[in-house]
Amino acid sequence: MPPPFVSISRRQVLQAIGATLTVPAVRAATAAPASVAATPKPEKLARLSAFFEHEIAAGKLPGAVVLIQQHGRPVYLQCFGWRTAARQHRMTPDTIFALHSMTKPITSVAAMMLIDERRLGLQDPLSKYIPSFARVKVGIETVEDGKPALKLVAPDRPVTIEDLLRHTSGITYEYIGGELIMAAYQQANLFAGRFDNAEFAERIARLPLARQPGRLWRYGHSTDVLGRVIEIVSGEPLYDFLKHRLFDPLGMTSTSFVLRTEAEQERMAAVFPTDTVLADAERQRRAHPEWQSGGGGLLSTVTDYARFAQMLLEGGVLDGRRYLSAAAFKAMTTDQIGPGSGVERDYFYFPGDGFGYGYGLAVRVEPGEATPPAPGSIGELKWDSGSGTYFGVDPSLDMIYVLMQQTETERGRVVPMFKKLVYDAFAVSD
Repeated sequence: MPPPFVSISRRQVLQAIGATLTVPAVRAATAAPASVAATPKPEKLARLSAFFEHEIAAGKLPGAVVLIQQHGRPVYLQCFGWRTAARQHRMTPDTIFALHSMTKPITSVAAMMLIDERRLGLQDPLSKYIPSFARVKVGIETVEDGKPALKLVAPDRPVTIEDLLRHTSGITYEYIGGELIMAAYQQANLFAGRFDNAEFAERIARLPLARQPGRLWRYGHSTDVLGRVIEIVSGEPLYDFLKHRLFDPLGMTSTSFVLRTEAEQERMAAVFPTDTVLADAERQRRAHPEWQSGGGGLLSTVTDYARFAQMLLEGGVLDGRRYLSAAAFKAMTTDQIGPGSGVERDYFYFPGDGFGYGYGLAVRVEPGEATPPAPGSIGELKWDSGSGTYFGVDPSLDMIYVLMQQTETERGRVVPMFKKLVYDAFAVSD
């Protein structure tokens, strides 16, 4: 088998020229020595606290937990508000949150571990593991007899494991993309009855791809299907693989797909009933405990997720144990959809301005077009979710940061302010 990793040099080039960038909001990618890296200023961290305290007092958020960790040690850990909408239990560091799409980086790391072991290949066709995808079609929205129509055509090439990892498979979500593709997804009743990863992958395989494989970054159920591939290759349920290969050795004792005890149920963060999209999503999650969604099903705590993020900060290693080879980590954190990749972006490109995308993670490759640029560093890694959870990994500051909250209605406003206040705390001057 040929080497499974492809080295893309764009990020390396940007790292080399990073020191010449003069935009103050964007740091160079080269990590500073621990003794040199900026440290957060207490008076600026107080602004971060004041922001969340105001959000809670104004009734915008039930509660939140924020962790900033530098040089492997917490420099800021604060709990705000309440676990329950009824304000009966205060937020605590062990409060459990629905991660939603912050599940994706974990599942992606699991897949990269199998690629590392050559049990799975980036260029393997998906149909090698799930034969139904050999029959998948691409949906082309056209007009026939004056009416919109979805024309089904054969894919130019098979969907690959790499496509699942970088969201170029053409698999979408039922609320993203063209109207006819969304209608096809909605009419498929993907979440009807009981189903596990095997059944869910079969349901997806019966749907048209939104684009030809490899042509467009399109968010969707790719990582859910990847979870099923992990099950097939490993021979065990997704959670079992994650538990003994990641969660147990990392010490992520409160990360799972279901709440197993009454004590865990009491630690679960609730959403406001008026946050209907998220409240409905939580009801749906609880209605399908048998589905181990690799794309959005995990539950976790801020301290658990910090262990995972710290492992990424240290290049796939934590506490002397290696989880990813240097080559696998480099491939995962290199922009795989930049110039020369043939991958397009559109309105639904969620990594955002200045970010490329590796295998399961967004990676900052340039300041971006915003004036001034969004805060952060060249080479930073990140991902977030529809429930408002967010995490970042910044090698230049030897720092990770994690936000745990449960809000769909306010996340578009809260998350950018959170990140700004984090980086303001490390700024040399106002």
